[in-house]
Amino acid sequence: MAQEHEYSARVVWTGNRGEGTAHYKSYDRTWNVETPGKPVIHCSNDPLLGGNPALHNPEDMLISALSACHMLWFLHLASDAGIAVQSYEDDPIAIGETDSTGASRFLRATLRPRIAVPAGTDLSRANGLHGQVHAVCFIARSVNFPVTYAARYRVLA
Repeated sequence: MAQEHEYSARVVWTGNRGEGTAHYKSYDRTWNVETPGKPVIHCSNDPLLGGNPALHNPEDMLISALSACHMLWFLHLASDAGIAVQSYEDDPIAIGETDSTGASRFLRATLRPRIAVPAGTDLSRANGLHGQVHAVCFIARSVNFPVTYAARYRVLA
């Protein structure tokens, strides 16, 4: 029997300039993520839509969540496989599209981790773990677009 998990967050719109949404240009598309006991994340919409490029947007947060979930599962599977990962960094990229109605979606994402492992590590085995991650990663199993992996390894002396 599957076990359900509950996740929650508090999203608070901060973009009221005094008129609320009286007009399309009368308000900012900004908000805070205020999860109790955690630092506040200040957010804005996509810069392509006039958002503040210095703030996180939903698209940033989705690709970051996908990457982080993959990383955590990879580290878990590597540990189980006896692969001693020494460092892991990812610069994921996602490609989206906006259609003529203004509706948008992600088309695909590529995770591009750089992983440092000790000399003697079976890189083929390490690379094979990425395919296993997708079967168990909460976020990867939840998205409806393809996710590929282009891992690079640095072998430490």
